[in-house]
Amino acid sequence: MSTDSRFVHKIWQEQELSKMVDGGVPFPMLSDASGRIGQVYGVYDEGAGVNIRGRFIIDPDFIIKAMEVLTAEVGRNFEELVRQLKAFQHVRATGEVTPAGWQPGKPTLKPSPDLAGKVWQIWKP
Repeated sequence: MSTDSRFVHKIWQEQELSKMVDGGVPFPMLSDASGRIGQVYGVYDEGAGVNIRGRFIIDPDFIIKAMEVLTAEVGRNFEELVRQLKAFQHVRATGEVTPAGWQPGKPTLKPSPDLAGKVWQIWKP
């Protein structure tokens, strides 16, 4: 979502994204022309009239589980976004927790009172 119009998004998809991602991005891009949504999430730069680059992972209960805000000079890491999405999906489905850098298929932890203070004994990355 950006403050760009849907027409700018269309050109961006056709002229750039489709060359970086086979077939372009497979989801709709949303326009926040007024910056209202950016204001709610704290990423709207009123002086410039644009939303600063931010990403928010919001669960099915509408709870923000993760967020990242970067200025335009630093690129984002798409692989890390996908890793986090998979981790949040795993946690929601299983009730287990994923350690830093977790990848699908790697060990997880089952939270319990017995685990407190003993992660170092159990977790062997």
